[in-house]
Amino acid sequence: MSSIYKKLSLFSAFIISGITGWAQTATQSDSITNLAEVAVASRKVSRIADIAGTVWVLGESRIQEQAKNGVPLKEMLGILVPGLDIGAQGRSNYGQNLRGRSVLIMIDGVSINSLRTISRQLDAIDPFNIARIEVLSGASSIYGGDATGGIINIITKKASHMGFGGSTEVGARAGLRHSDDHDWRIAQAIQGMGRKWSGRAAISYQQNGASYGGNNEQIFTDITQTDLQYNRTINVMGSGSYKFNDQHSLTATVQYYDSKTNGDRSLYLGDSLKAYATGNGSLLAMKDGFHSDIVPKTERYMANLAYTGNNILGGQRLYIQGAYRTERLDFYAFPSTTILSSGASSLFMSASRQNTNYGGAKVVLSKDWNRFGLIYGVDADFESFTGNQGLFDISESLTSGGLVNKQFATVPRYPHVKTTTLSGYLQGSFKILPVLQLDAGIRYQNSDIHLDNFIAYKQAAYIAYGRGKTASAIPGGSKSYDMAIANAKLLYKPSVNDQAWFSFSQGVSLADPAKYFGTGTYKYNTTTENWDLSKYFSIDNAALQGIKTNLYEVGYRSHHGGFNGQASVYLSQSNKDRRTDGTTYQVLIYDNKVRTMGLEGAVSYTIKHVEIGVSGQWIITKTKTDSTHWAKQNIAYASPSKLVSYISYGIGKWNFRYQNTNSFNLGDEDGNELKAFNLSDLFVGYKLPVGKINVGVQNLINTKYQTIWSQRSTVLYAGYKLPEMFYYQGRGRTVSVNYSIDF
Repeated sequence: MSSIYKKLSLFSAFIISGITGWAQTATQSDSITNLAEVAVASRKVSRIADIAGTVWVLGESRIQEQAKNGVPLKEMLGILVPGLDIGAQGRSNYGQNLRGRSVLIMIDGVSINSLRTISRQLDAIDPFNIARIEVLSGASSIYGGDATGGIINIITKKASHMGFGGSTEVGARAGLRHSDDHDWRIAQAIQGMGRKWSGRAAISYQQNGASYGGNNEQIFTDITQTDLQYNRTINVMGSGSYKFNDQHSLTATVQYYDSKTNGDRSLYLGDSLKAYATGNGSLLAMKDGFHSDIVPKTERYMANLAYTGNNILGGQRLYIQGAYRTERLDFYAFPSTTILSSGASSLFMSASRQNTNYGGAKVVLSKDWNRFGLIYGVDADFESFTGNQGLFDISESLTSGGLVNKQFATVPRYPHVKTTTLSGYLQGSFKILPVLQLDAGIRYQNSDIHLDNFIAYKQAAYIAYGRGKTASAIPGGSKSYDMAIANAKLLYKPSVNDQAWFSFSQGVSLADPAKYFGTGTYKYNTTTENWDLSKYFSIDNAALQGIKTNLYEVGYRSHHGGFNGQASVYLSQSNKDRRTDGTTYQVLIYDNKVRTMGLEGAVSYTIKHVEIGVSGQWIITKTKTDSTHWAKQNIAYASPSKLVSYISYGIGKWNFRYQNTNSFNLGDEDGNELKAFNLSDLFVGYKLPVGKINVGVQNLINTKYQTIWSQRSTVLYAGYKLPEMFYYQGRGRTVSVNYSIDF
């Protein structure tokens, strides 16, 4: 009985502090819900059967089956996680929601989200370094912000066996439509393990070429959230652990990730940017000659160090972890309008550069008694964000149609933001009956946010191009925000293979302070040549409003013989609605409630060498526009329903998998629509005398379709009146070949 308490309490610790430390010593299940295996792990492990909530665990072989057949991480998660939207094919995972809400993404339990909501969390790691992915669906009150839709924890590979060894992988994929329509990659890892120590070091390199759609035309470069065509990626990872004795140990992980554009072909906006100026989409084209002093990239350094101690302070288990992350994110040059010294308006190009530094520490204590388990601790998070805009020479940009961009000035793009968040939490479990358990907890957090004085970006650009000499600054300032969220869950376990649960949990998120504040109304003073500030929106005259989400969920899972299944019905409701202004792109908060109802689930059946499975979710999201009317949420934010089915067969040295992914139509109150599409993939693997070869075909029937992100972006950027600029086809039929060997 006490062991059940211990496992459940330690799972709570996983949700609270999110450090995976010893996770890799656990047996890893490759089934999405294999209740008989140890699957969800932290400093120690916990079985899915002990969790009062919807959990999906993707084991290493399931992940590598997709990755070695050419499926990128964002797309892979959209296929394998029932409640997650189908992924985009560019650099960003913007709008890829879990249960229609934002998702907290972690690597080895360290959050890679930030208050400045730049969605490149999945442009963060090569699948070559992933051992397991744990997904908790639904709002989480045990973590802090951004977990209103759920949590995705990516667990990296560690040394797996005694002695020395390693892994090698080489692969390529191509659409076979043009000489530059191909990607290639190579990866190498070495590892070692002794009685008290272990270590692993890995490096991977990938070079992408062009991408073509189902109509055999090159896909337009995504100049909003950035693209992965003509992109080079390097990922270097190292991990190690040392066990002093049975009671004390240290683990450490470091990473360097660098993904950047290095090609000379991009989106041509017409002579003198006429496509943008006139709204004439026929002038857009992909052309050679691209050169920019600021190229799209994601550069990230991460490190974490964790200590585990047992039988401390009266028999408690102590976990202390420190983490650091710095990232440099650059974007494509994008067209806009400025004012010259003469007072005339002119088109110009500029690119955003956004830098974040993060440091954090967590302390967790836990203990189990006969029928009761308790875990408690504190979190501290420190973040600094700086956003600038590189301005380009107008004549070069106009002459080249936006392809050649030489930087001549840098101005602030967003206010400089510093945040300090301190949190305390308490989570307990109590066994009411042998088959009935109650979990409950509370989290309280305080966030101090400071913004520097800030001259609005447009006015700073006007001055740089000669219109005016000075501008009044929007005042900065500091404010403190308190939030408390709670959870309560009942778990009924009639057997080790069957569980049912009812849960209530709260999640919270803050609006992006960099896009919420720092806006104002200016008027040019011809006498003083100053841009005078008349109205403004600053931290001192407007509260940064937290959005609280309440989740109610009823679920059931079962594992009997070859049958494996999990399903849940949920209702998720937020007290406010967060949207982006279509003209200024300022984040706005409305007092409209947002309600999401859904059914999420997966079932599979295995007999002999054959496995058949179906997964997905039905989801509908509405916004309360007045006291009685609930309107369908705008498609720029709402998630479509989806259905994934597959059949796999393995015998001898061969394995095969056919999978089909279907995204359903979704309309909103304004008449916009996310259009349905259907994709099929086929994978074949063969074990050679030395190593294994995989051959995969994505989009088997060469479907022409528009990605979900592209369909959303045409609504988000409707103010530009150039929908063709945001039309990104999905990649057409693509063949991949991969060879891998472990030694």
